Amino acid sequence: MVIEVLEGDITKLEVDAIVNPANSLMRMLGGLAYIIKVRGGDIIEKEALEKAPVPIGKAVITTAGRLPCKYVIHSPTVSEPGSRSSIDNVRKAVRAALKVASEHNIKTVAFPGMGTGVGGLRVYDAVKAMCNEIKRCIDEGLSFKRIILVAYGKEAYREFLRAFKEVFRIQ
Repeated sequence: MVIEVLEGDITKLEVDAIVNPANSLMRMLGGLAYIIKVRGGDIIEKEALEKAPVPIGKAVITTAGRLPCKYVIHSPTVSEPGSRSSIDNVRKAVRAALKVASEHNIKTVAFPGMGTGVGGLRVYDAVKAMCNEIKRCIDEGLSFKRIILVAYGKEAYREFLRAFKEVFRIQ
């Protein structure tokens, strides 16, 4: 299995699934969720809304519309649109997304910074929690071909890389 950190636009990746740090109501009103909806089409939100509400700690999967990936995994980091997230919510969201990915035989999954945009968490803190949860899920037997952590922008990339290296003890 490969775990990597990239800088770029998650909506342009050709992977099995990308993760949307959603709200429990599945409304794609702002942040990355809105970008996913604009680029992939309203069908993504329509499918997600049919499965709402989704509590933090659970995740749902939809098609990806016009995006180059096959699926979008919607994993809430907040209950209400525009509310603040927490490190505990990030851990629960990452675990839920990986569980859904595994259940659907998804082998390549890409994560943005969970809770780092509208959710308001510091990038380093959120990514460190994400990496710890990914490590825990792998240790518990979840298996993937590739997990990609996607930073948007150079500053975020530095923080992603710093957290990743610390958790996975890479020099």
